[in-house]
Amino acid sequence: MRMELTLAITGASGTIYAYRTLQLLAESGAVKTINLVMSGTSVTVAQVEMNVNLREPNAEKINEWLGLEKNSKLIRFWRLDNLAAKPASGSNKQAGMIIVPCSMGTLGAIASGAGTNLIHRAADVCLKEKRKLVLIPRETPYNAIHLENMLKLSRIGATVLPASPSFYHKPKTIDDLVNHLCFRILDQFDIPHSRKTQWTGEEVSHEK
Repeated sequence: MRMELTLAITGASGTIYAYRTLQLLAESGAVKTINLVMSGTSVTVAQVEMNVNLREPNAEKINEWLGLEKNSKLIRFWRLDNLAAKPASGSNKQAGMIIVPCSMGTLGAIASGAGTNLIHRAADVCLKEKRKLVLIPRETPYNAIHLENMLKLSRIGATVLPASPSFYHKPKTIDDLVNHLCFRILDQFDIPHSRKTQWTGEEVSHEK
């Protein structure tokens, strides 16, 4: 059975991670609906980092950005202030939520339980319903408040998956680094993807 997921994009640096995760979810065949929510600042960051105009976003504009068919029904776009949206209710059955990238402000709001928008509320719903909540923070360095918030969320069931690149798969391009992180995000929901970057367990030769 194909799953329903919520994906939120916040104003941290790293729009490319959201872009590629959405593409991989669309390509996987394992997802029937993506409830997409974007913060206001995420639109500005997308413009700066990817030179894409997502102001006044809607499903059609998002489909064009991702290279999907214009009339694709995969993406269901919800306004940030729409607290009557499907992801805001625990009675809406879904597999969970991804926040990529996740700003420290969003992280703090979720950790405190003092949510003021649909992203915060949808994350709170995942926590109370014991569903997967995967947070991809993109900040450096972390201060003590950031770390305490991450620990608090981890203890109550969220998965904190920092946007930290690895190099054992011998990346040659930025896309290689981005894909590897996005594959790790998909792993949290057992969604199939390329196996090229998976660690094989083979011993490394130290011969010159």
